[in-house]
Amino acid sequence: MIKKQTQTSESFRIGALLAIIGGFFDAYSYLCRDGVFANAQTGNIVLLGIKIANGEYNLAGHYLMPIIAFALGVFIAEIMRRFFGKYQNKFHWRQAVVIIEIFLVIIVAYLPQKYNMVANTSISFICALQVETFRKVHGSVFSTTMCTGNLRSLTEQLAKWYIDKDKDAIFKTIRYAMIIFYFIMGAVMGVFGVKYFAEQSVIFCSLVLLVAFCMMFWEN
Repeated sequence: MIKKQTQTSESFRIGALLAIIGGFFDAYSYLCRDGVFANAQTGNIVLLGIKIANGEYNLAGHYLMPIIAFALGVFIAEIMRRFFGKYQNKFHWRQAVVIIEIFLVIIVAYLPQKYNMVANTSISFICALQVETFRKVHGSVFSTTMCTGNLRSLTEQLAKWYIDKDKDAIFKTIRYAMIIFYFIMGAVMGVFGVKYFAEQSVIFCSLVLLVAFCMMFWEN
């Protein structure tokens, strides 16, 4: 992939697609896979602490395993960036990450309810790969798997526009707001997907990832 002003993998359209996936994953794992938050691990860490405090050690693993998987996903994504990032021609290392995500999503779709821990662990791993690999949109730091940081950055840019009259800040504010909007839309899709297609609804995410993969061949 040829780099110009902005890499295709850092374009807004890719960020929007990945935000939809992020919202879908969270709704899917919470509604369909035992109430676990697969994307951001803060909720799982809190729930882990609650289970330990209540002496429910047998249930602690439901939250501990996704946390470990998330950390592992970040670690592997960083290894891929360092070792394969230099081989960037027509096939970018980020596309290899997307292929891994697609493969794992398909596996998750066909895991029955008795394997919910495996499903949640896999989703956490996928989200970690994504959040570590796709970190910017048009040069600004974004997250496509959680919204807290995006909301903070949105408000910060809005303040810069209001106080400093920074014209660029308003465009960044809009981009952050749109990423959050697409995340919400992904969550909405996740709710209806689980309602009508249950475990296999997550196949939708593999299709969106495939679109993102193909788009990354395009030059800006």
